[in-house]
Amino acid sequence: MSVYTPVDRAQLETFLRDYDIGDYVAHRGISEGISNTNYFLTTTRTEVVLTLFELIGFEDVPYYLDLMAWLAARGVPGANPVADRQGHYMKPLAGKPAALVHKLAGGGLHGTPSLAQCREIGRALAQLHLAGEGFAQRRDNDRGPRWCQSAAERVLPLLDRVEAHLLNDELAALTEHPRSRLPQGTIHADLFRDNALFDGDRLCGLIDFYYACTDALAFDVAVTVNDWCTQPDGTLDRERAAALYGAYAALRPFSEAERAEWPRVLRAAALRFWLSRLVDKLFPTPGELTFIKDPDAFKHILVAHRGAPWRLAD
Repeated sequence: MSVYTPVDRAQLETFLRDYDIGDYVAHRGISEGISNTNYFLTTTRTEVVLTLFELIGFEDVPYYLDLMAWLAARGVPGANPVADRQGHYMKPLAGKPAALVHKLAGGGLHGTPSLAQCREIGRALAQLHLAGEGFAQRRDNDRGPRWCQSAAERVLPLLDRVEAHLLNDELAALTEHPRSRLPQGTIHADLFRDNALFDGDRLCGLIDFYYACTDALAFDVAVTVNDWCTQPDGTLDRERAAALYGAYAALRPFSEAERAEWPRVLRAAALRFWLSRLVDKLFPTPGELTFIKDPDAFKHILVAHRGAPWRLAD
């Protein structure tokens, strides 16, 4: 259950006075999610999602909310924050930064995505990247190459010989082929299947922008492909991958450099999530608001990319 900070009716009635969306009617906790407290909040005029940020500080939240509003204003299907009467998206509630977001239709995906859904997500990701070109704010990737090196230093002593060799080899590849040389821009950085809402094969919107940052655009595509287009054993489903990439490239074709580096970028994206899951598993923090996910899922994806690279020129 992702309700870590309880709020009551009186608090919400006071909170809503600064908004022009009607009076309080009811609220209920949302079970989905990991890191934040989420409620459906019903007023006399609408229903919105209330988020209290548990792990992101007051100084960092505005970047994400400003980005979401910027993208929504430019037609990118996604979560759109609600401004208060002073034009602010973030307000304190129960001692936490909080925001209201317009509720999206649709639901999360369960099971294997269809080809149509892969095309939809590829198209939306390209729209996001193109719309983000005019977004003036920048933010370093908190889980970028520097973080990967630091995380690796923590986990390496606890890995077996084969895993340690794999990790060291991939760290060397990150250094030898820095993705900072590739086209950069605003990326979602976490566009997994549970961060997209669908009504059948129709995409209703993207959610959970709280890893968004400035990084290589191709890296964002790779993160998405690794989740949407792989088999349970970690191997790539080329048909789904081609559908996603084709829809993306129809709006934003890769540069020659991106095409050349694509196999290594796919590996870098797998490495990032293998490492983050290893850290969560090997160094669990008491009270940390995360669920431990299996690191081996992304290790298998990484190994599969090494054994059968997807070269776009093929």
